[in-house]
Amino acid sequence: MAKNRRSKYSELLKDKDISRWNHDVSSGSVITADVYLRRLGSFCKEVDTTPQELVRMKDKALSDLITDYVIKREKQGNAGGYIKSTIKAVKSWLLFNGITLSRKVKVNGVEDTPTLADEKIPSIEELKKIFNAGDSRERTACAIVAFSGVRIGVLGDYKGNDGLKIGDIEGLSIDGDKVSFSRIPALVKVRKELSKNGKSYFTFIGHEGISYLENYLIERIRSGETLTSQSAIITAAKLGFRIKQHITAINIGDLMRNAIRNAGFTFRPYVLRAYFDSRLLMAQDERLITRDYRVFFMGHTGDIDHRYTVNKGRLPEDMIESMRTGYEKSLKFLETERKGLSEEELKLKFDEQQKALDNKFRIQLLTMIGFSKEEIESLKLIEKTDQEIQEIVRQKLSGALLKPSDIEMQIMKDKQELSRKTNGSRQKIIPISMLEAYINNDFEFMAMLGTQKAIIRLP
Repeated sequence: MAKNRRSKYSELLKDKDISRWNHDVSSGSVITADVYLRRLGSFCKEVDTTPQELVRMKDKALSDLITDYVIKREKQGNAGGYIKSTIKAVKSWLLFNGITLSRKVKVNGVEDTPTLADEKIPSIEELKKIFNAGDSRERTACAIVAFSGVRIGVLGDYKGNDGLKIGDIEGLSIDGDKVSFSRIPALVKVRKELSKNGKSYFTFIGHEGISYLENYLIERIRSGETLTSQSAIITAAKLGFRIKQHITAINIGDLMRNAIRNAGFTFRPYVLRAYFDSRLLMAQDERLITRDYRVFFMGHTGDIDHRYTVNKGRLPEDMIESMRTGYEKSLKFLETERKGLSEEELKLKFDEQQKALDNKFRIQLLTMIGFSKEEIESLKLIEKTDQEIQEIVRQKLSGALLKPSDIEMQIMKDKQELSRKTNGSRQKIIPISMLEAYINNDFEFMAMLGTQKAIIRLP
């Protein structure tokens, strides 16, 4: 569809100057370049002139021509934003040719959006109707935008060359015709190539959205499609049987609009992103999620975005888990089926996560002290209380946990090492629990060192 819209004025690109201008604009944004080309072509057609004739016109005549266009369009009831967009395209072309108008052309109602004035955000019940009215692909597209807050262009870019991939859903794995997720809510990575501001970020998707995605992927697998980490989440063809898998943003919008219209609503597809923002705002009011998290999930610049950029796309694990928990608490405001976890369930889940973190820390600490993996398992140290752990560690440090064979091996090693030294330096400090064994093996007791250690000597 994007190609057809552009082809209407693609003849203009045969002019080398226009082609250069289009290339210059596209270096900043391909979308803007295409829009400007269409706007310039439309303007010239309406005022019965050409882009090159605009360049040759004198300042007053050119300003009058543009002003007359604005007056005509305003009388026709066109939105101020649309009129201004056309004037910006014309001015961009003129500026490229070194022309700046001396007169400022004003447009009324630039900030007005008459087509959106009466548009409302769907309720949870209305969103459910939209899901029920769409097929598996349409439902999945709607769910990802409504539950994750991503822009439509994340699912498929402007030209249909890229979009959200299976590998962008963290923890999504495929085995035969089985689809599984290691964590739910699942983390959704938005690569910088798909982000509007050119910065990568992430958001999440919960149980209901995951169920729609899972059913859609299974449907594709059973139809014969081979899915990999590079496979598109939303494909150009319903079951993915095309060489070019990804779909354009315009066609993504068409898919979503089809489900919305079949449900009997006139919402724009993009209103589902507004649904996400407004529902999280409600969760924010209930203190279930912070403003910074909500802003970050929307792909907007904020404090979290700054930290994410500084840390080269990786936040601390505990912060990611905090964001996941905040999102999960907010699901009762987002999802149409699962109303999020109860306070009791959330507490239980938090306790389980905290216990896992405590166990991980305990294992690291015991390993640093000198316990082997086998000792940690055989002594069941993970299950011990803090007091029991302290006593076992004390015994470990004092040598009380050493086996007799280990003590004998240590004594033989010390004998060999000390026998090579002169008499004045044949001393050693040992744990008090090992003193008797050393004396029985020809060592002499010299003195106590505190209450836990002793000094011995090899004669």
